[in-house]
Amino acid sequence: MVTAEWSRLVATQRLYRSSQTVTVVGQQAYTFGGELIPRQPVDNKFDVVDLSGKSDHIVQTIASPTEAPIPRVGSTSTALQKRIWIFSGRGGLEMRPIEENGSFWCYEPETSSWTLVKPTDESAPYPAGRSYHCMASDSISKIFLHAGCPESGRLSDLWAFDIESNTWTELPSAPAAARGGASVAYIQGKLYRMNGFDGNAELGGAIDVFDMASETWSTLSYTPNGVQGPEPRSVATLLPVTVHGKVYLVTMFGERDPSALGHAGAGKMLGDAWAWDVEQSRWQKLDTHDERPEPRGWFDADVSHSEVGDTVILHGGVNEENKRLGDVWRLSFE
Repeated sequence: MVTAEWSRLVATQRLYRSSQTVTVVGQQAYTFGGELIPRQPVDNKFDVVDLSGKSDHIVQTIASPTEAPIPRVGSTSTALQKRIWIFSGRGGLEMRPIEENGSFWCYEPETSSWTLVKPTDESAPYPAGRSYHCMASDSISKIFLHAGCPESGRLSDLWAFDIESNTWTELPSAPAAARGGASVAYIQGKLYRMNGFDGNAELGGAIDVFDMASETWSTLSYTPNGVQGPEPRSVATLLPVTVHGKVYLVTMFGERDPSALGHAGAGKMLGDAWAWDVEQSRWQKLDTHDERPEPRGWFDADVSHSEVGDTVILHGGVNEENKRLGDVWRLSFE
């Protein structure tokens, strides 16, 4: 059994936002993009939260250099080779998907610099611009991009980008339904996908698993009743953590029922956290006592690795009163 405990790290006015990205590199969590007012991107600066406990300034804002991505919401990010990789999102005056022709924006924390990484063969197929998609990396050289919302409708595609050759490979699409707001995590040669919104309802009750070796999908089903397994949800998270040598997938929070106002409103938000035992294929609800984050969706989170073990860093989002949140929390495991 896994035990977990929340601790609040910081909350500032500057950090209030939703639909942002959170990426941990070393002992720093980098927040980029998002919105405070629906469909109005905040800016293109980085807000950096120190996780080491050794800094006098726990939050710092880094101004954007001349070469930098335009402000955006509903993007997604992943860390790979100590750099931050961001793909697409929504932006501009009409808040359409940002089409950058298969390119990534790559941020180098050591030099505080951005680079637009373009595919080597710009005529080769690449994934379309989109928002509320999800990504994960294999921690070596590949980034996996899945689903999301293009100009219209929703997607179920899966792509792999090799950062050594800067090439895209399209892989078999995931099982239906096409969705936005899904979550993916990579563990030991497999990509795990769950949750999301198909345009009518939040999805749940299944973890779809893509095996890299055979390039095939399989499905692990569970009862999504909030007792035996997490309820259906979207705009949540799925993160791999190792606790005492065992690997778990952690999902938490998210939107349970959509708002009648669509993106301009807030639906029913969840405040629970669950751990999937990868070896035993079963869920455990994490019973966290004392202080904890309020229910929310449209947030982001990432894993921090340190000598004391893996922890989850969560930031921001939207609560049921449709208010943006500016708090940062750490979920620790025992």
